[in-house]
Amino acid sequence: MIPRTMSTQHPDNVFIPFFAGSPTMGGEDEVVEAFYAFSVLGIEEQMWDFEGKEVDEFVVKKLFERYGYFFKQRKLGKELRLTPRVPNPSVERAEAKLLLETLEAIPRSADYARLFYGEELPPIFEVILPMTTSAEELNRVYELYRHYIAGKQYKRVHDIKLHEWIGEFYPSEIAVIPLFESREAILHAAGIVRRYLSGKEVEYQRVFLARSDPAMNYGLISAVLYDKLALFELQELEEELGLPIYPIIGVGGAPFRGHLTPENVEAVLREYPSVQTFTVQSSFKYDRPPKEVIRAVERIRESRRREAQPVPGEVFEILDKYELRYSTELRALAPLIREVAKFVPSRRRRKLHIGLFGYSREVNGSALPRAIKFTASLYSLGIPPELLGLSALSEGELEFLGEHYLGLYRDIEFAFRYFNPKVAERFPFLRPLAEMARNYERDERHLEITSRILAGELSGELIVEAAGIRGFLG
Repeated sequence: MIPRTMSTQHPDNVFIPFFAGSPTMGGEDEVVEAFYAFSVLGIEEQMWDFEGKEVDEFVVKKLFERYGYFFKQRKLGKELRLTPRVPNPSVERAEAKLLLETLEAIPRSADYARLFYGEELPPIFEVILPMTTSAEELNRVYELYRHYIAGKQYKRVHDIKLHEWIGEFYPSEIAVIPLFESREAILHAAGIVRRYLSGKEVEYQRVFLARSDPAMNYGLISAVLYDKLALFELQELEEELGLPIYPIIGVGGAPFRGHLTPENVEAVLREYPSVQTFTVQSSFKYDRPPKEVIRAVERIRESRRREAQPVPGEVFEILDKYELRYSTELRALAPLIREVAKFVPSRRRRKLHIGLFGYSREVNGSALPRAIKFTASLYSLGIPPELLGLSALSEGELEFLGEHYLGLYRDIEFAFRYFNPKVAERFPFLRPLAEMARNYERDERHLEITSRILAGELSGELIVEAAGIRGFLG
């Protein structure tokens, strides 16, 4: 069994890390960041995002060369993990061939590790496939590596076999972690994993459930409850197959994206008791004092998984009308979100995305920004996205949903602290939220900043100042 872990993922931080060479972090910064996460914060895994970002494909070599003393003590591929997130060719056509390049780098990284450790210890042995919708997509990546990356070593080149000339390609196969992001994929996650595992002999299977993009697509409440249903069904699949299944959940700092902050660790552990790995994003790591971060990391590591709880079917009848209201309100806000997003600072160098709702997201024919800028834009306007769609629900329905989404009222209270009632003057459909807001305390400084932004004073400085008050950018 692998221990309960944390994996670092996307940036959602307010402040620039001390080691960054510029406000927008690039490949060299992320090599240092990986070492910092491993050596100082006690995080056991770094997700290396080839899907959409300009990252360093020689990261393993650089980590060994620069920080050899550390990695001699804590072995990469054993105590520590480096896990690439690769493009999904079924969706990201422009990035499709990058999948080949990423997989080709795995045996090369194993060669560096063989020289460094003097043993067969591949530092990379699994990859994350985003936007997974079928077992066929997973099998394609699995077979591509097995037959066309590692398997080609037995092909003859002129008078000699490739492995005799270039050296052995190791590992001989890799694990593929599905990342489920759409509603349909999340709700069918267990079935997809079952089909993928058919005929394979593996020690365990990891499964990644998104939180940010489902929240963008369907609203906060739906995103939480869809993931919780998937977690319960994956637990049932684990029992059926007699094979450990270790869920990963992609949580960010805002309640809309998971609410994993050092202050809220206990609540997140209660919300997702069966999750094995929580992604720790940049606001968690860099927007708090290091001692607080280290304590929070230790708390997650020392916790133990518990059973997932079922989600009754009646929940989904309520979610239908919630999602309808959410999507209606979002369409009306989309033009303003796009305008404000231009002023939200980027924290990583990213490539152009074309793909699933949430990467190049379409609303009325127009794309919306990625999850961090989306969330930051709405908060900067005084419209926390957690509150969209909420007015469709009665108090009784909220109470019922709160029995299964344990942190619902806490997350709503947090969001109302940063709601600006003035938005109802511009968007009348938000008047019910303005009425509800009277029952909650609000942050006056954040209110002042969002009022200036609503009045047209758009600037990155104001957006970052408001983010500092909240404790996260998006």
